Amino acid sequence: MNLTDQLAERKTNSAKAIPADKHAIMQNSTAALQSQNLSATALTKGQKLPAFTLKDVEGKPSSLKQFQSNFLVISFYRGGWCPYCNMELKALQDILPELTALDTELIAISPETPDNSLTTSEKNELKFSVLSDIDNAYAKSLGLVFQLPEDLQGVYNEFGIDVASHNGNTDFELPMPATYIVNKDREVIYSFVPEDYTERLEPTKILEIIKNR
Repeated sequence: MNLTDQLAERKTNSAKAIPADKHAIMQNSTAALQSQNLSATALTKGQKLPAFTLKDVEGKPSSLKQFQSNFLVISFYRGGWCPYCNMELKALQDILPELTALDTELIAISPETPDNSLTTSEKNELKFSVLSDIDNAYAKSLGLVFQLPEDLQGVYNEFGIDVASHNGNTDFELPMPATYIVNKDREVIYSFVPEDYTERLEPTKILEIIKNR
């Protein structure tokens, strides 16, 4: 089963398991975000990826210039508390050997603090860089950030999801789960920026795009 099918199955099962009133809040939040069409103004194909310096899981600075491969894949995820994010991260880990063979590096970025990023990395046994974008500063520069509605914040709290603790602030801001593929010149050659957090770029598509460059 590919990642897309896994995500669809998870979405179906969640709809059955979550109380109807809470599920409606979650759906309405996604629909509202889609109506804003934030992806239309986010970083996209043909544009240059801005430089960054972010903290790794050990709290050490990691900058864009440190990644010297021909291609770089950057995956933005909401946090280790998000099951869809964990499924995507595991799927990306699965293709890491193939990416390495294609002279491609992989980075995952979230607003989680380094300690929480480390937990996410260890939980999913990730062998690629996981970076902390504190206060979503970098994601904001790419046009990826939105704020969780108050009713959805309440639902997450009832589910035991403490976004504030994970992110180290009370902004309740998250990035859309975007994936970018950039070349040696750091030009974006492919972008995937869904407003729906249950949608992710299929890893085999990533490999296909790089192989065809």
